[in-house]
Amino acid sequence: MSVYPVNMAQKPEVKAFFDEATNTISYVVKDTTSNACAIIDSVMDIDMAAGAITYDHADLMITYIQKNKLDLQWIIETHVHADHLSAAPYIQEKLGGKMGVGEGITIIQNEFGKFFNEGTDFQRDGSQFDVLFKDGSTYKIGNMEAFTIHTPGHTPACMVHVIGDAAFVGDTLFMPDGGSARCDFPGGSAEELYDSIQQVLSLPDEMRLFMCHDYGPNGRNIQWETTVGEEKKHNIHVGGGKTKADFVKFRTERDAQLGMPKLIIPSLQVNMRAGVVPTDENGNPQLKVPLNKL
Repeated sequence: MSVYPVNMAQKPEVKAFFDEATNTISYVVKDTTSNACAIIDSVMDIDMAAGAITYDHADLMITYIQKNKLDLQWIIETHVHADHLSAAPYIQEKLGGKMGVGEGITIIQNEFGKFFNEGTDFQRDGSQFDVLFKDGSTYKIGNMEAFTIHTPGHTPACMVHVIGDAAFVGDTLFMPDGGSARCDFPGGSAEELYDSIQQVLSLPDEMRLFMCHDYGPNGRNIQWETTVGEEKKHNIHVGGGKTKADFVKFRTERDAQLGMPKLIIPSLQVNMRAGVVPTDENGNPQLKVPLNKL
């Protein structure tokens, strides 16, 4: 039985936006009793070969919100993504809303501030965001109550956001046939991820779970919604009562075979700044490419 303050009577409307280039699913989550909404895990488009940033994916969500006359109150990142860039500041400029992320962002900023040789001007206190969520933080989207669960393992900043009968799990879990996220980034831990997943699986079986990524294993169509009950029964990495020792062994061996995400270098630089592209001394947008460090 869940130890969390779940209100299954609240059933937010969830509109998904799939980004084929990064296999990311972004969400507009709406309160059914008002026009209030939140965006979860937005995407900024990048063409690395051309060195070009665009906002086609973000514009789809902006248009949807404007067309439906919604009030954007929150722009939430479930974690500091290593596989896509956040469009949070672009969306905030257009629609307002508070930008929020887990307080573990400071760990990421300290680690990768060194990695990218950032100077003292780069703040490592999470101040680029409006709100830093703690484990058990609560907030409201219109009349809907939401709370956060700290779920480290993939990254130290990972948070699951529970809004009524819907939970947005970031990379803590994938669809049952996709399993779980890697744990070999700095600050990652297979032991912690297993424990984090057990927290998610302690939520009510009928709780809707929304993924941040899906890759269509074995050629199936892209999917992003399942339930706690389905994950407990069928998740290929943790379902059916698999032990922590089994999970850690599998995850460690599997991660050792994985290459780096293709957008990890730009993603980390941008996302640890809340979606702001860094600039050179003349104010021109510019990314660094540290060599032989990953």
